[in-house]
Amino acid sequence: MRPPARFGALELDGDTIVRFTEKPQIGEGWINGAFFVLEPEVFDTIAGDDTLFEHEPLETLAAEGQLMAYRHQGFWQCMDTLRDKQQLNALWDSGQAPWKVWT
Repeated sequence: MRPPARFGALELDGDTIVRFTEKPQIGEGWINGAFFVLEPEVFDTIAGDDTLFEHEPLETLAAEGQLMAYRHQGFWQCMDTLRDKQQLNALWDSGQAPWKVWT
């Protein structure tokens, strides 16, 4: 997805993830939209309960060329805060919800 700067960023070489950085202040680029399809072996990269998935595991997998990306160009909005929820509800209530694809 295209970023608001408050999310982790991906550096891409084609569709291969080269580097994963957590919440940089960027003006352009792509962000991690936090939807993953992973092989079971990815759990071997997690040392324990204190491991932050967005740090060691993803950074290691990216450095090894093991992550691929899908570049979503459509609508995306997080719902992390009450403000986000209110904005999404307002879109729905106004009939302008871009994710509503049925009639």
